[in-house]
Amino acid sequence: MQPTDPHFEALLTYLKEARGFDFTGYKRSSLMRRVNRRMSQIDVSDYADYLDFLQVHPDEFTALFNTILINVTAFFRDTDAWDYLRAEVLGPLVAAKPAESVIRIWCAGCASGEEAYTLAMAMAEVLGPDVFRDRVKIYATDVDEEQLNEARQATYGDREMQAVPPELQERYFEAAGGRFTFRKDLRRSVIFGRNDLVQDAPISRIDLLTCRNTLMYFNAETQAKILNRFHFALNEGGVLFLGKAEMLLSHSNLFAPMDLKRRVFRRAMRPTPPPGGLPAGPPSLVVAPVTHLDQLRSEAFAANPLAQLVLTSDGLVAITNRQLEKVFGVSSRDIGRPFRDLDLSYRPVELRRHIEQAQVERRTVRISDVEWSRSGGDLIHIEVQLSPLTAADGSLLGVNVIFHDVSAARRLQDDLEHANQQLEAAYEELQSTNEELETTNEELQSTVEELETTNEELQSTNEELETMNEELQSTNDELQSINDQLRVSTNQLDEANSFLEAVLTSLQAGVAVVDHDLRIRMWNRRAEDLWGLRSEEAVGQHLLNLDIGLPFEKLRPLLRSALTGEAGEADVDAVNRRGRAVLVRVSCAPLGGRDGGGAADEGAIIAMEATESIGRPERV
Repeated sequence: MQPTDPHFEALLTYLKEARGFDFTGYKRSSLMRRVNRRMSQIDVSDYADYLDFLQVHPDEFTALFNTILINVTAFFRDTDAWDYLRAEVLGPLVAAKPAESVIRIWCAGCASGEEAYTLAMAMAEVLGPDVFRDRVKIYATDVDEEQLNEARQATYGDREMQAVPPELQERYFEAAGGRFTFRKDLRRSVIFGRNDLVQDAPISRIDLLTCRNTLMYFNAETQAKILNRFHFALNEGGVLFLGKAEMLLSHSNLFAPMDLKRRVFRRAMRPTPPPGGLPAGPPSLVVAPVTHLDQLRSEAFAANPLAQLVLTSDGLVAITNRQLEKVFGVSSRDIGRPFRDLDLSYRPVELRRHIEQAQVERRTVRISDVEWSRSGGDLIHIEVQLSPLTAADGSLLGVNVIFHDVSAARRLQDDLEHANQQLEAAYEELQSTNEELETTNEELQSTVEELETTNEELQSTNEELETMNEELQSTNDELQSINDQLRVSTNQLDEANSFLEAVLTSLQAGVAVVDHDLRIRMWNRRAEDLWGLRSEEAVGQHLLNLDIGLPFEKLRPLLRSALTGEAGEADVDAVNRRGRAVLVRVSCAPLGGRDGGGAADEGAIIAMEATESIGRPERV
């Protein structure tokens, strides 16, 4: 046994008291591993600190429960086991039930609903959809409300539907928008609800109970408690279908294996003592009339050595006897009083809710091991039996309450236990060997369950990684599309720049493009040849600061007009890069904005063409 951490146990107690989730029956190794995983995600290393964190951040409960409750399930999980169930269990189960009777199925730990709908499809295949709707009720329960809400939607994606054969998909699911929804007419037979296997009462009168890969998360003591509830829930001959890691080797008194490999078990009958009583004698030949029957019945009831009380259906005291007055002080004087007004209604034990239970369920209710201190100070042990009294037509007449003094039986039981202890001591060596073998078997079983639990966790993690991978793949596809668009835009821009460069190079005139502040943005090859200034030296410089042979003081009015949106040209005397005097025709035009307007929002274009004094263009 792994030593328990008191801080971890305090955390489990807080979860139970604050939110009603009782994890105290879970195996500590896997439970601590999952809690530690959640703590590492929020960078908390101590259980006490994590408890404080939960108190301050109520939203953390949801994330913690989603981490603890590993909801790994699938349609037709372990196909071989489902094939056996359909072939060897469902058919005989239907045949054994009376015609038109309801078949009740309990799917415990249903998670997101795939197993419950698998049961629905399997039963519909055996009975046919019409009979299924009329006769089958599937109760699907889980402790996780979030998973139950998802199960109620009955809608699944392509990944979940991969395990469903195509012919069953066609018959039982409706496809829409890339999702598959279980048939609504059959969906009404599947009832979802919250049920905690550790704390809540089981569903009764069940013919088939599936609880697959759920018990392995609990310790041995809690498993035994749950299996006892399953035994109570199942009808005589009912079938229990478990997961592949759950063996039930130590619970043969509750369930007998039908197929141990596939983990299918049948409810075992607990031995009951044969009914006692003496055989009836031969009938009397002479039947004499009996008189004073009412007086005899009244006196017999009053003289009963057991304390006895009869209540009406309205809860009024109807009949008492002498032993009841002797033990509890309730006598004929209390006849007609409401029972709830008597001390006996709540002391030595609360009887009112048990009386109501006997009336509602129309069955005998027993309350065992009740301690009562009599007036003399003696402590006695009582067993209370509450039986509903009904008329011939089935209507409720009242409730009969009998108090059995079992003190002597309790002493005998204590003596018997003492004798058993002495007997056990005599066989201690043999029992020790047997216990060692059982311990070894339990350890092996525990190892199998732990490995299966780890496999469930890995499968859950794998599903999360697959989801993340799909999201990353989608993001990568979007980035690739954007990259392709950028590549196309870049190519178009390169083509435009190349085309513009070719155009400017082909011009016979030198061209300079300036912005609104007269800083040069472009300087073509002919301008380089004319003035001897390279493009990288000119671009970015202020036009009027260039050391070239142009008389800028004569060009200022022309440039100012171009920047205000008015084109113009002028002939000026200049000196080219060879130092020769040339006549230069300068044309200035506004560089319009992106809206195509006439104003020189972007600057101006300056074209410079040099001619000799005789008027012929100079060859540069």
